[in-house]
Amino acid sequence: MAVERLLKDEATEEKGERARMASFVGAMAIADLVKTTLGPKGMDKILQSTGRGRSVTVTNDGATILKSLHIDNPAAKVLVDISKVQDDEVGDGTTSVVVLAGELLREAEKLTNAKVHPMTVIAGYRMAAECARNALLQKVLDNKDDPEKFKSDLMNIAMTTLSSKILSQDKEHFAKLAVDAVLRLKGSTNLEAIQIIKKAGGSLVDSFLDEGFILDKKIGIGQPKRIENAKILVANTAMDTDKVKIYGARVRVDSMAKVAEIEGAEKEKMREKVQKIIAHGINCFINRQLIYNFPEELFADAGILAIEHADFEGIERLALVTGGEIASTFDNPESVKLGHCKLIEEIMIGEDKLIHFSGVEMGQACTIVLRGASQHVLDEAERSLHDALCVLSQTVNDSRVLLGGGWPEMVMAKDVDNLARRTPGKKSLAIEAFSRALLAIPTIIADNAGLDSAELISQLRAEHHKEKSNAGIDVISGCVGDMEKLGISESFKVKQAVLLSATEASEMILRVDQIITCAPRRREDRM
Repeated sequence: MAVERLLKDEATEEKGERARMASFVGAMAIADLVKTTLGPKGMDKILQSTGRGRSVTVTNDGATILKSLHIDNPAAKVLVDISKVQDDEVGDGTTSVVVLAGELLREAEKLTNAKVHPMTVIAGYRMAAECARNALLQKVLDNKDDPEKFKSDLMNIAMTTLSSKILSQDKEHFAKLAVDAVLRLKGSTNLEAIQIIKKAGGSLVDSFLDEGFILDKKIGIGQPKRIENAKILVANTAMDTDKVKIYGARVRVDSMAKVAEIEGAEKEKMREKVQKIIAHGINCFINRQLIYNFPEELFADAGILAIEHADFEGIERLALVTGGEIASTFDNPESVKLGHCKLIEEIMIGEDKLIHFSGVEMGQACTIVLRGASQHVLDEAERSLHDALCVLSQTVNDSRVLLGGGWPEMVMAKDVDNLARRTPGKKSLAIEAFSRALLAIPTIIADNAGLDSAELISQLRAEHHKEKSNAGIDVISGCVGDMEKLGISESFKVKQAVLLSATEASEMILRVDQIITCAPRRREDRM
């Protein structure tokens, strides 16, 4: 019995086959969970949290779904991680990467049951992934030099990304918004400069792109409603010191007159601070904290627009966009960088008043205002748009483009199959399995659209054996279509990330032969 007692009482371990079995099953379950969201006809999931408020999320984004799940299975956690990384790295393809990894493991399970050693499978997968990547590299299109063509590529990529999301009905409209916003960035992948404001009401088609910056605040009372050639001081400071602030302080005074003196001193202090701020020669003061009515009055007298309680993200972005810095002390005006913009005015969106800054320093900045029926619609629209923006900003840097609709998978599968025929030994089984896993993606796209996937995939395969084929699945008409004519394209970077992450994740799970679960820490009796 001495051997058994290696681990603590409640720790469990799974060995060999059983461990591998557990990890395969977990990973495949996760893949099956998200695979119905794949493709233009993919469905959405409702995620309801059990916490307070029972918040409900309706989403189609693989990473969002997986992030919200609490998972016990260790292998499934690996898949959740790769989808998170895919989301941070390139923004789109979060579902594909999980599905592909799941399929690779499903194939690997068959092989290990047929007594092929996992290391052999891994070696085969490595070769296959390399081969698949090269296949894509040969077929890639690059229209960097022709701005017109490149812009249409970007439009197509945006429409393809959006077509599996809630925005698919108005995808032209949103693709245009996204492309315009990203082209303004001029090649930087910093999406901070694109602000997305969500306003319930109206419908999704009413969304628009506004150059400049919109702050979700109202303009104070009795203050100028529009300012031209604004000099903006962005600050984070307390403007509420006309009351005694020392809590629990007891001030003994002989008469009411003395109280008035104290209050007067406080007011003086405030007035000095305001004077210092005005000395910067500004005509717009934006503060992150609240501004009491006394200093607000002083600002209004000086003809300065004062905005209080600007939310923090808004204020940081505002400082970034107008080229100013956030100040908290005002003693030396020369060292503070002021922000500039051509015009500040109040605009109405739906029911709400917002403040609009136009002609800002950073030409890249813009604001996308989303309108929609309800908060859930808006949240999902924002996620979809964020995916599109990420993919586009990556594509602007790495302008290589592929066709979509299952075309890249077919191209890769064809080359990988050829490699399998040339490779001697058991590795060839793994390489063949890899190509079957790649075919799963177009299969699932077809299945989700309710088409006969077996029929379609065999037609596709036949098409791809001809030279230079552009065949992919046309979900709308339900048959094999020409992807170039339909304008369905994807970013090379996304596809490559999907391929490599999925391969690496499945490799990692394949290497497992033992799962040891730690014993929970006992709570000692504190009595």
